[in-house]
Amino acid sequence: MNTELKNAVKATDKDAQYDTSAKRLLGQKSILAHILVKTVDEFKGMNPKDVVNCIEGTPHISTVPVEPGLTNAASEKNGERLVGFNTENEEINEGLVRFDIVFYVRMKDGLSQIIINVEAQKDEPTGYEILNRAIFYVSRLISSQKERDFENSSYDDIKRVYSIWVCMNMDESSMSHVHLTKEDLIGSYEWKGNLDLLNIIMLGLAKNLPEHDETYELHRLLGALLSKELTIDEKLNINGFTVEQIAMATDKNVEEVKAIIAGKEPALA
Repeated sequence: MNTELKNAVKATDKDAQYDTSAKRLLGQKSILAHILVKTVDEFKGMNPKDVVNCIEGTPHISTVPVEPGLTNAASEKNGERLVGFNTENEEINEGLVRFDIVFYVRMKDGLSQIIINVEAQKDEPTGYEILNRAIFYVSRLISSQKERDFENSSYDDIKRVYSIWVCMNMDESSMSHVHLTKEDLIGSYEWKGNLDLLNIIMLGLAKNLPEHDETYELHRLLGALLSKELTIDEKLNINGFTVEQIAMATDKNVEEVKAIIAGKEPALA
């Protein structure tokens, strides 16, 4: 794990589930790579360290508006009109709903890209059904590509999108892939097009960490990072830091850290 992630864990600590803290933790490229390995087919089985290099630029955190007409911004360079994500000063459009995290990923072929959105939810909302919101977000990720990723009627240039929802404090650990399917009602004509353009991943984190099992590897990683109960020491230990790295990060000596991990001393956050 890198120094940036270690610092993020230290800074957020018990506030990890608060909106800004959760975004800061999930927005680390090393964490995003772990998420991609478990949710996007092309990256499954890869080493997350290799996937980090596929994430283009710096992920946009709470800067890109969701609202139609405001997701993109146009500019001119050398007489050419350029369209990209709208990351203008937040104060200009204060109060707008924004994507938590959004970024481009270069696929293994080095040519094609997909667009990834990651959203953090402290609890399942009661004012609306969360899947409906996810459908709206993933639809915006598709429609906002016009003039940014394709022009006019070049619909074959639409990039595949994933909206990944990390929902904390759920009753059980879960993960679901919501996507388009084709059902033949009359005949079996093969309509041309890509059914895999639109993808929603609903990832539920139980209140307690799941057992040590490859199936729950991502759940344990995210559950530990976003836990309100675990100390900094425990989070760093679960996420693969050495005893020496934990000692340096928490201003303890190596023997103290070993005793804490072994449960022989109370942890001091």
